[in-house]
Amino acid sequence: MAWSKEWVTVRASVLLTFAVALLSIIVGLIHISTGGIDGALADYVPDVVRRTVGFTGTITGFTMLGSAYALKNRYRVGWYATAVLLPITALQGALQVSPFSVPLIVLSVVSAPALIYNRDRFDRTFSPSATQLAAGVALGTAIGYGTIGSYALRDEFEGVVSITDAFYYTVVTASTVGYGDIYPITELGRLFGLSVLLLNVAAFAVALGVLLTPAIEAQLSKALGRMTESQFNLLDEHILLLGDGDLTEPIIQNIDEETDVAIITTDEARARRLSERGYPVLTADPSDEEPLQKAGIENARAAIAATNNDAHDALAILTARQLNPEIHILAAATQRENVAKLRRAGADRVISPALIGGRLLANSAVGKRDAEDASDQLLGEK
Repeated sequence: MAWSKEWVTVRASVLLTFAVALLSIIVGLIHISTGGIDGALADYVPDVVRRTVGFTGTITGFTMLGSAYALKNRYRVGWYATAVLLPITALQGALQVSPFSVPLIVLSVVSAPALIYNRDRFDRTFSPSATQLAAGVALGTAIGYGTIGSYALRDEFEGVVSITDAFYYTVVTASTVGYGDIYPITELGRLFGLSVLLLNVAAFAVALGVLLTPAIEAQLSKALGRMTESQFNLLDEHILLLGDGDLTEPIIQNIDEETDVAIITTDEARARRLSERGYPVLTADPSDEEPLQKAGIENARAAIAATNNDAHDALAILTARQLNPEIHILAAATQRENVAKLRRAGADRVISPALIGGRLLANSAVGKRDAEDASDQLLGEK
């Protein structure tokens, strides 16, 4: 069965990975809480294996959520992580030998072809910022300090026998849950417990702030009419509008809903209104290379330059053609004499709305029926 282009895009890979992750978590939780429902092959898998994969399946699901988020941002590391985790989720589903795990196995297998097909699309290198690195090091150091320290001082605690107990105590203390099954019994132990609490709470707060910052920036970008990173990372086979003008609204309204449209405009107020309607927008000059690259010019189906300024359109067309020699570029010439100039700039097709409208009106005035029919179709009256 042939795959349609719609189902092998980057977006399909991301959605399928998220679906597998959620299914793995749900099936794992069901298996843990109910002990699983025996399937036809239950006699061939030991109970201890089935219980174990129910627990590990949940962990794998949460791990895959992280890889799906990396895929959403087109990181190469996300592709590798997903390629490793998909066979694991399928295997864990098979070892659970439960009717609940059948959809997980099927979806894991179905997701693989789309992931392989889009391999070259996930080409971004993950480069954590200095803040992210500092937050990760602080969190790891705080947990290591609590784990190693509480194990070294295990005689000062009630319930710390192994390194696992020490790690458990550190995490419970850092999360401020404090079950009370492990606690210090000496003054030295209490002082160390306080230091573990303060250091880990501070480290968790810093890490949480680093995680929330991108979400806050995304909301600010939306409020300012700017394209969010997650929006333009998922653009694929889309139509790119190079600027904004009188023809922008009719163009948007006549593009089918299944095709994504991204707009680059210098008008902040207009960008904000378009962004509020759900369109990905960049507030920038469409003749600059950086915004075109951010808007995915290399993956776009077509580009349209239809502002009220032919000179600006020509510069935008030149830049778009330079960045993607294969893209189909269309333009609307405000002045009739600029049609040839826009073609020389790199547009594949140029129309003159004024010329077309004038001819239709003239032909209709002299009673040409085909002109009236064409006019009715263009106006949506037929």
